[in-house]
Amino acid sequence: MNSYSLFWRSRLRLALWYAGVMGVILSVSGLGMYRAMVQTNWAAMEREIESIAGTLHDSVEPLLPAGEEPTAVLQQIFPDLCLSGEPCQATPTLIQRHTIGISDRTTYYIRLFNHQGKLLAFSPNQPLSVPPTLNRNSWQTFRTAKGIRYHQFTTILHSANADSSWGYLQIGRTLEHFDQEIRRIQSIMAIGLPIALSLVATSSWWLSGLAMQPIYHSYQQHQQFTANAAHELRSPLASLLATVEAILRIPQSNPQDMQIMLYTVERQGRRLSHLIADLLLLTSLEQNSDGEQFSVPCCLNDLVSDLTEEFLEMATAGDIHLTCQIPTYEVYTLGNESQLYRLVSNLIANAIQYTPTGGYVTVSLVKSDYTAVIAVKDTGIGIGLADQERIFERFYRVDGDRSRKTGGTGLGLAIALAIAQKHQGILKVESQVGKGSIFMLVLKIQRLETRGTELPHE
Repeated sequence: MNSYSLFWRSRLRLALWYAGVMGVILSVSGLGMYRAMVQTNWAAMEREIESIAGTLHDSVEPLLPAGEEPTAVLQQIFPDLCLSGEPCQATPTLIQRHTIGISDRTTYYIRLFNHQGKLLAFSPNQPLSVPPTLNRNSWQTFRTAKGIRYHQFTTILHSANADSSWGYLQIGRTLEHFDQEIRRIQSIMAIGLPIALSLVATSSWWLSGLAMQPIYHSYQQHQQFTANAAHELRSPLASLLATVEAILRIPQSNPQDMQIMLYTVERQGRRLSHLIADLLLLTSLEQNSDGEQFSVPCCLNDLVSDLTEEFLEMATAGDIHLTCQIPTYEVYTLGNESQLYRLVSNLIANAIQYTPTGGYVTVSLVKSDYTAVIAVKDTGIGIGLADQERIFERFYRVDGDRSRKTGGTGLGLAIALAIAQKHQGILKVESQVGKGSIFMLVLKIQRLETRGTELPHE
């Protein structure tokens, strides 16, 4: 399967999951907000109705004598109400002060019943299709033939001189404005939710692309590594097979040629062994690249001094001046001494390898605040800016050839970087083509002894 198609499908699935999850979250959140707003407005409306009913109740109840005719009493108390069974003539008087002074008179209506549930009086603006019988439940909601909803509250009235029920007071209001507000909220959600989901889908596609980038980059690196490893292994294996085939064809009477070919087999075998060992070491280091807690102190002075002495013969053979500069006080860091030894040795070997005859390689150790810096400086061929970003990749060579004239497996700097990261250090390079390079390893120090002066060693 094409790798681009594979990652495109993975990105699409990831974007769909993002969009689906965010869509569910937005939908549930929007529904929850919608329900909360409806319930809040509904509760506020009921509190308002209860407040109006309480005001009317407190104003009316003291004026209700137990022994008088209810109709006469209601005409005295509520001259603006229409009496049941009589012509209704609305005149704004006392009831107007009760209703308009509290709320919008066109929104609310009033009805009064006796204790037997018979309708006695009502507001002129009550809906025509309101149920004529008394519903003793505290709250009722009904819908008219025109589709307008009403919500009403029923409370008990007592006469002034009796503890028994005189009748019932009902306060109702139209829900037209409430329903209009609910429909407005629904319209906003109906328009806003698809727009939000569209934005979520677009952002999900973009975010899935960002999420897939490092995976795709890692996949490309893996493919590149596989190709490079195959190339690195193919050359010595082909040489081995060719040499073995030649040995098989050589007559037994010619041991001298057979000896030379056996040396070739041994050399290629060692090269394969070193390559496999480096790959195993690099894999082991990268599996624990988050940083390991070390407890063994390593003296960086001894490490730099020993490596300088070790590579001195190699430098002398190439007519290269190798020197080191270390302080007289000891600098310690916590880490794996053999790994740090491998790291610095790789840097020194590269510096000597790419420095022409008569050049200089200097290894220095300095303390800076709470860190130690090991610098390997050479006057070699230098590294281009574009190559500086890739020299720590596996099998990468600056010259780009595969002739192996310079030797090595192409894993030295990759191993060095992995060791530095495992020790929570920093490995960086500064270089100019034709002027040389300087590799700097920055490590945390454990302690410093009494400060002295730096002395050169050869």
